[in-house]
Amino acid sequence: MILKLVKSAYIHIPFCEHICYYCDFNKVFLKGQPVDEYIDQLLHEMELTISRNATEQLETIFVGGGTPTVLNESQLDKLCKGIRNILPYNSEGEFTFEANPGDLSREKLNILKDYDVNRLSFGVQSFNDELLKKIGRAHTEKDVYTTIEKSHQAGFENISIDLIYSLPQQTEKDFIDTLSKALNLNLPHYSSYSLIVEPKTVFYNLMQKGKLHLPSVELEANMYSVLIDTMEKHGYHQYEISNFSKENYESKHNLVYWNNEEYFGFGAGAHGYVNGVRQSNIGPIKKYIEKLRAGHLPILESNVLTKNEMMEEQMFLGLRKNDGVNIEQFNQKFKVNMLDVFKEQIEQMIHKQLLQISEGSVQLTREGRFLGNEVFQAFLGL
Repeated sequence: MILKLVKSAYIHIPFCEHICYYCDFNKVFLKGQPVDEYIDQLLHEMELTISRNATEQLETIFVGGGTPTVLNESQLDKLCKGIRNILPYNSEGEFTFEANPGDLSREKLNILKDYDVNRLSFGVQSFNDELLKKIGRAHTEKDVYTTIEKSHQAGFENISIDLIYSLPQQTEKDFIDTLSKALNLNLPHYSSYSLIVEPKTVFYNLMQKGKLHLPSVELEANMYSVLIDTMEKHGYHQYEISNFSKENYESKHNLVYWNNEEYFGFGAGAHGYVNGVRQSNIGPIKKYIEKLRAGHLPILESNVLTKNEMMEEQMFLGLRKNDGVNIEQFNQKFKVNMLDVFKEQIEQMIHKQLLQISEGSVQLTREGRFLGNEVFQAFLGL
C-alpha cells in the first residue's frame, strides 16, 4: 500500500534533566534511563514501519520531547544518522529539533547541521528569571541569548521560540517585557500559548490544594490581545491561534496537523495518523522497548475514524488557522457540502460573531480566536 498522503513524521525523545511544573507530555528524568537502548529500539520502530508501508519522501520531520537535545553528542549523532538512513526524507524539507536554552553545545549544533536539521524550536517560556524558577525551568534569560547566538553562528536561521502567558502571579507588564525581549531577537517565528493546567502535573497538584494562583480570565484575555497586537505591529503574521511568523517561515510540520493531513508517530507515547487510523504508542519506556525487542510495533491503541469523525477533525483543527477551512477543498475531500453538513453550527457561530465566511473559507473572527474552544466544541458530535 502506497501512503501518498503521509508526508511527515513526529519522533519523540522522552528524556529530561528537569521536569517543568506544567508539562504533561510523556517524559522521564534522564538519570538511570536506558537511553542508548531506547534510541536503538526507536530506530527499529522506524525500520519496521517503513518496511511495512512504502511511502513517498517525507517533507517534514519534527523531533520533540521531553528534551531531544538532552542526549549526549554520541547519542544525538546516532539518532540523527539513523533518522536520515531510515526515513525517506526530502533534504529540502523542514527538519525541526526541539531544544531548551543552555542544552546545545557547539558540538551538538554541528551534529544537527551535519544531518540536515534546518529548524530549531526553543522552549523559552519567559524572560523573567524569577518566573522561570517558579514554573520549573532550569535556564535563565542569559542562556536564551547565548544559545540563540551559538545557533546563528552554527548556521541556523529558521529559529522559533515558545512563550507562555497567564503564568502563576504573572502580570501584564511582565508579559509585555517578555514579548519585547523576544522580539528584540528578530527571529522568524514565535509561538505563544496560554497556560493550561493539565492533570498529572505539579501545577495540577498545587491547584487541587488551592496553592496555585493564576491570573484572572480577564487578564489572560488582555495578555492574548497584547500578543496579537504586538506581533502585528512588528510585522509578524498570525497564521494560527498561537503562532506568528515572518513570510514563508510558518511551521510546515504543524500545518500538517492543522490541515488534518497524515503523519507517522515514532517513540514512546507518540501519536500518528496513517490511512485514516489514529494510533498511539505505549508510553512507559521499558514496555515500549520490550515490545520492539519482540519484533512488534509498540502500538497501544488504534482508532479507525469514521467519515463523520474525519469531517469534525477537519473543522476543529482547520479553524485554528487564520485562513480557516476552505469550503471547496472540504467539499471535494468528503464529497459533501460543508455548509449543509455543519449548517446549524456555522450559522450559530456566525450569529455569535465568532465565525465568518471570507474568501471561500470558514474562519474564526478576532473575537472567535479568544473563544476558540467554544467554537471547536460546536463541531463535535455529528
